[in-house]
This record gives sequence, structure tokens and C-alpha cells, in this order.
Amino acid sequence: MDLSSEKIQRILSKYKFRDVAIDELQKVSRIFSDMKPSTGTYTFSDSSQKDLLKVIGNIPVKYEGRSYNFPIQLWLTDSFPFSPPICLLRPTPSMVIREGKHVDAQGRIHLPGLHSWDYPKSSVVGLLNEMIAKFEEDPPLSSKPTGDSKDPHDLLAFVSNLQINDGGNKHHDQSANKVSVIGGGDLGMASVMSIVAKCDVDKLVFIDVAESSTKGGSTDLEIFSLPKVEVSRDISASAGSRVVVVTANAWSSEQSYLSVVQTNVDMYRGIIPNLARLSPYAVIIIASQPVDIMTHVAWRQSGLPPSRVIGAGCNLDSERLSHVLDINLNTHKPAWVIGELSDNKVAVMSNTGMSSSGQLEIAPGCSSTKPLLDRAFEMIKNRGQRSWSVGLSVADIANSVLTDKKKAHSVCTLAQGWGGIGAEVFLSLPCVMGSNGSMRLAGVSLGPEEDAKLRDSITSLSNLMSKLRI
Repeated sequence: MDLSSEKIQRILSKYKFRDVAIDELQKVSRIFSDMKPSTGTYTFSDSSQKDLLKVIGNIPVKYEGRSYNFPIQLWLTDSFPFSPPICLLRPTPSMVIREGKHVDAQGRIHLPGLHSWDYPKSSVVGLLNEMIAKFEEDPPLSSKPTGDSKDPHDLLAFVSNLQINDGGNKHHDQSANKVSVIGGGDLGMASVMSIVAKCDVDKLVFIDVAESSTKGGSTDLEIFSLPKVEVSRDISASAGSRVVVVTANAWSSEQSYLSVVQTNVDMYRGIIPNLARLSPYAVIIIASQPVDIMTHVAWRQSGLPPSRVIGAGCNLDSERLSHVLDINLNTHKPAWVIGELSDNKVAVMSNTGMSSSGQLEIAPGCSSTKPLLDRAFEMIKNRGQRSWSVGLSVADIANSVLTDKKKAHSVCTLAQGWGGIGAEVFLSLPCVMGSNGSMRLAGVSLGPEEDAKLRDSITSLSNLMSKLRI
């Protein structure tokens, strides 16, 4: 890969890990010789711009015995390869994007490998191979259909001779801000009230599912009808939602813990696949308990990318921790509670201030920050998670999705690949939340005590998941 041009060298000089990035790109060139480097100005969702390196080319995709070249573009942020590339399809004017599980309407590519990116275990070569495999299952491009083009192969045939269109991204209008809350009871009601108060929604549907033990509240909403709120008992009313919040639980005090969780899993089996089918581009926020397990179950049952199935997790504790650090201890840095929603959760701090425009990262644990975090953590320890406080936390996450806020929340997400975690397990980790769901902040080395707590959680959660019938 020729990186010798003056313009490329000038951009590369601004990269934090220049030599490592060059080595990674050379590996790409050896395997995918069609991928070529270039430079450009990338516009982020907040309208800020940055000159970045990009790699453009075609990847070979086989579909039903035929071979096609699919045009893609990878933008490399200045912390590459320790942050994942931004992956896009590059359709020509005669092409149409086929939205699906791994590609949205704007051509943004979403893959498990991007969500769990953890260099050096993750690589661009591995990412491109995963992309090819996913596109062979569900091709994301076709030609714009004409009246006499009826053979489905004709819709792809032209892709074998594509010219790369290096135009800018086209922004499509967002769909209406529709939110659905599934499950009645105090938490469902608290989530409805908090979302209506905090978020600019066009419509909120409150669905009181019969299978949930947390029923009730929907009748009062019908009686006192709130603006923009619709009450329903039919899951189909959630169709077309941008955010779906699930608060339903199916608890019973007469069962073992495993049986209780299995009852919840069985209830989810009748809810989650339908929610994903009715709103295939929604971000699903899980607030059912135990949230780490139920988010994992929801992801498995939904078939959606892990970036769009998250749990409320430790977000409430994280907001409380940041508040205590800011107001009481005068640190002015965001902090997050991470791990399992249990006694094993631990605290981490950002390396930048709350008003900083720098890239948000987790600061490696050190002797100077640990006493502060321990003190702040102790101050929030005895604050319970009541329905109204969890509802406010859920609304804050939903607002970040609806407004594409790019705020970092500690939400329950697929932790595999983060900080060397090899197991498929869901834990609360700092994730930047926006309209396309979550993107994890890079993993860091934790102190021995904190690392041991996370490892204990991974073991217990993995053991419980292995006993459930998903």
C-alpha cells in the first residue's frame, strides 16, 4: 500500500499511533490489493469535521454461485488502530442500498467485529473477511429496478464492474421519533413519564403485556390520557419505533432463582423476536432484571447487531458517581460504574473534563484516581434503584439515541473483546450512544482488585447463561 504521498504523510503525522497504523495498513494491502489509501474530510454527526485517512476499494462477494465486487470505504480515525474504522458502502447513482441487519439506510456498515473491536486482537483484515461473509448471506446493494428487470441476479450483475464514487455521504431524513415501552407496573410507568418529560417524541406507545407480572398502570393512563401517549395491549402497536424499552418481568417468589430467570427468558421468547421484526432499525433498551442476563438473552433472540440491544445496566450508578465527583469532590471529569449490576461493579474515570472537546477515553487506573473513585463510590453505595430513578436513567439513554447525542453511558453491552474478555457475556461498559446505537470506548487495564471483580462476574454470568434455554 503506497502511503508515500505528501498529503497522506501530512495526515498520518497527526495520528497518535502512526507506525502501528502503517503496519496495519500494509497487512491490508497484502491480502486485499484492491484497497487504496486516500485522504478526505470526514463530517461527524455533530457537524464537526476532521481531515482523515481513508481506504477505498472493492471487496469480492459470492452470491448464489456468482461473484461481485462491492465498493466500500473505511475512514480511519486518528486513534486507529486502537479505535475501529468507520465503514461505509459507496453506491453509485444507479445503485440502491438494501437496508438489513448489517447496513443502515445511510450505507453505514454495522458488524459484531466493529462493536467488539479490541486491537491487536481485532484487525482490518479480519473485519473485511467478516464483511464479505455477512454480505454473502445478505447482499446490501442492488441496482435500481426497472420495469423489465425481473431476474434477481440482474439486480446484482452490474456490481462486478463498479467505479468507486467518492462523493460525500448523503443524509437521509430520520424517521419519526416513536418510542415504545413494553411492560406495565411502576418501572414501565416511570419510564413513560420520564421519556415524555425529557425526550422530544412524536408518539409513545405503552404496551402492558399480559405475560408480565408487572402489569397495571395502563388503565390510569387511558383514563387521564397524556398527549402523544397511546396505550395498547398489542405488540404490533410498536411497529416503526426508533427506541423500544422493555421493562417486563415475570417474577414468582415460589421458584428457584434459575427458574425465575428461565420464566423471564420464556416470556421474552414471545416478545423480543416480534419487537425486532416490527422495528428492525430500533435501539432496544432492556430494563428487565437481571439486566445483564436479560440483555444477553434479548440480543440472542432478536438477531439484531449488539450495538442496538443494550441494557440500562449501571447507567444510573454512573450518573450518580459523576455527579458526586463533580459537585462534592470537584473533579469535573465524567466517571462510569462498569461490570455486573451487583456488588462486583467497579468505577473508572475519563481522561478528559466534562467540557473538553477532546476524544473521550477511559483513563488507566492509577494511584491518584483510585482514592477519589473509592470515596465517591462509597458516597453513592446506599442509594437504591427505585422505579422512578431507573425510569429517569432509561429516559436519558433514550434521549441520547433520539437526538444522536453521542453521550457516553455505562450500558449493558456485549463485552467480548473488551480489555481481553474472551467470553460471550454482557456487562455494563462505557458506550457512546447515538442514533445507530452504542459504540464502546476502548478497553483499559484495570487494577488487580477491579479486574478480579469483573472476572468473577464473567464466570457467574457465563455459568447462568449456560443453564438457560434461550
